[in-house]
Amino acid sequence: MSATEISTAYIEANGLAFEVDMCGEGEKFALLLHGFPESKFSWRHQMPVFAALGYTVWAPNLRGYGGSSRPKGREAYHMDHLLADVAGIIDAARARGITGAVTLVAHDWGGAIAWTFVLKKVRPLERFIVMNLPHPTLMGKALRTWAQLKKSWYIFFFQIPWLPEKLMLARNAHAIGEAFRGMAIDKSRFPESVLDHYRKNAQLPGAMTAMINYYRANFRGEQPVEWANPPVVDVPTLMIWGEEDAALGKELTYGTEDLVTDFTIRYLPQVSHWVQQEAPEAVNAMIRAWIEGRHVPQAGLGGRLLIAEN
Repeated sequence: MSATEISTAYIEANGLAFEVDMCGEGEKFALLLHGFPESKFSWRHQMPVFAALGYTVWAPNLRGYGGSSRPKGREAYHMDHLLADVAGIIDAARARGITGAVTLVAHDWGGAIAWTFVLKKVRPLERFIVMNLPHPTLMGKALRTWAQLKKSWYIFFFQIPWLPEKLMLARNAHAIGEAFRGMAIDKSRFPESVLDHYRKNAQLPGAMTAMINYYRANFRGEQPVEWANPPVVDVPTLMIWGEEDAALGKELTYGTEDLVTDFTIRYLPQVSHWVQQEAPEAVNAMIRAWIEGRHVPQAGLGGRLLIAEN
């Protein structure tokens, strides 16, 4: 098997079994956290890039997704458990002899977990890359505005018992496919084969409820204190943001530079929320340049044309 080929294995961590895509044999460790309603498959374009940069790369299906353990009950998906999963997976990599520095990479819900992990300093990190998920403090402020509340209507819809699952799974999980193709600007990036993967994933027994329970468990009651009163992040951070995100406005990124000491941001015009799947060439070029300490290129329209600054 080549160093950039992706294989799949099961990892025991935090008392659960995680289905993990793996790539590379480097000393450093990159852990990639997917979003909703995605899976480890969403990182298929990035894993070989990290492997080529000298990383061992793991992209797990988060708890409740795919072949990973699916504990029952809303509270099983509270942030405390999600953070313990990430810590447990890093510890499992250490137990396998992967002892180099850790880079945490995340998108969407994975980004919410990752930001909290960084803010709480659960485990030491060398780098942090986040895509289309704002700093929790800025997200919290935005959710007090009518403009963002209108975009985040689904969060409130997901609080209803059983009905969201029924509607999301109706007509062969049509709504899951539409979440990708409907939001995407370049719809060619989401052919039927890709949509079918996500639809089938959601249709696994109990999976849709588990996926929605992330919203049910974390938008009620007490939230991490670091969300409202954050320490300054001292982990070097790269934020990549598709500007045509229908759910999270570009303005949610403004002010992040005041909360992170070493912060780089790159926007991708005419690219949707699904940034690493819709514009993988641009995203990969940005990741590669940032990790190698070079100037991180800017993206042109659709993320296809990379324009370097003078």
